[in-house]
This record gives sequence, structure tokens and C-alpha cells, in this order.
Amino acid sequence: MNLDELAWGEDGVLPVVIQDVRTGAVLTLAYANREAVERTLAQASTYLYSRSRKALWHKGETSGNTQEVIAVRKDCDGDALIYEVIPKGPACHTGASSCFEGAQRKEFPAFARAVAYLEATIAARRSASPEESYTAKLLRGGVDRIGKKIGEEATEVVIAAKNRDPREVSREVADLFYHVLVLLEEQGVTLDAIGEELLRRTK
Repeated sequence: MNLDELAWGEDGVLPVVIQDVRTGAVLTLAYANREAVERTLAQASTYLYSRSRKALWHKGETSGNTQEVIAVRKDCDGDALIYEVIPKGPACHTGASSCFEGAQRKEFPAFARAVAYLEATIAARRSASPEESYTAKLLRGGVDRIGKKIGEEATEVVIAAKNRDPREVSREVADLFYHVLVLLEEQGVTLDAIGEELLRRTK
């Protein structure tokens, strides 16, 4: 993200919506200045700016309720941001999961939540070091490395099915799905594109 392209306000800050990447629930509306966004991107942890105290603050620094930042996105005008996070504890200082009174977490089937989380995580790992991230290593290896793993995992799914072991099938299919999602990221193909193709076939 090019921070120079953002439409910073007169006070040098932007509104930030903090959203649980796994559920879609809005957790907090806050503000960030340039330094806060830079630290958020560098550390993959939520940094914000307090307009009342005129100071930078790190979410969870005192409470321990940190947030792993999976992605930072700007809106179409570049004058607002979304931090997509995995919260490690309540988002609100009151102890509630969301700062919005009465807000309910969206409940999605486990599969949909997991796939959305994996898609965001895999995209975030693209810039990681291959020595530290298996996903980054796969992406660096390209189609040949990823394709080899997909072939191996597909074979293991068939073996698990032949063994008639539901738990083994679940584990092996999960491995296969993960590697397919890595391939989609490498190819620049979105899950929406897959969904549109599946819907097209139903017609």
C-alpha cells in the first residue's frame, strides 16, 4: 500500500474500521496517522492514534488483547481504512468483543470462516521470508512446487477414502484445500471467480 496515495485529513489521520477477518464482525471504529499505519503494516499488529491524547497507541499493549493484522485495505477514495484482524481477546475496553453496543457476531459455517481466513492469511504470507513461512516457500516455488504438493495431497485423499476413515479424510481434504488456495493466490485467481464459475454451471 502506498501511503502517499491516501487522503489524510487536515489533522493527519484517517478513520479505521477494525474487522474480525474470520467472522466479518465490526469490532471498533478508531483513527490512525501515518506512523500508526506504518507500524501496523510492519508488525502485523494493530496500531492506532488517539486524537484526544494526541499519541500513538498499540492495541493490547496494557490489556494483552492484541490483534494480528491480516490485511490493511483502503476505500475507493483513499480516505478510510479497514484493518482485517484476528483478535486475541476482547476488542473493547469494557471487555465486550465489539465496541458497538448490542452488536452480534456474524455466524458462518466453519468451512466458510476457515476458507476466508486462509485466503487472507495466504495473501499476507506472500511477502514473508520463505525461510520462515511454508506458504511463502510454496509461492516462491511457483506452479511446479505447488502442483507437486497438490498431486501428493490428492493421492492421500484417495487413500484416506479407501481406508473409510472420516477423520483421516477430513485432515487430508483440508491439506488439499490449503494447497489449492495457495495455487489460486499464485495464479491471481479469487474465490469469487471460482464461485461465479460454479454458479454458472448450475444454470
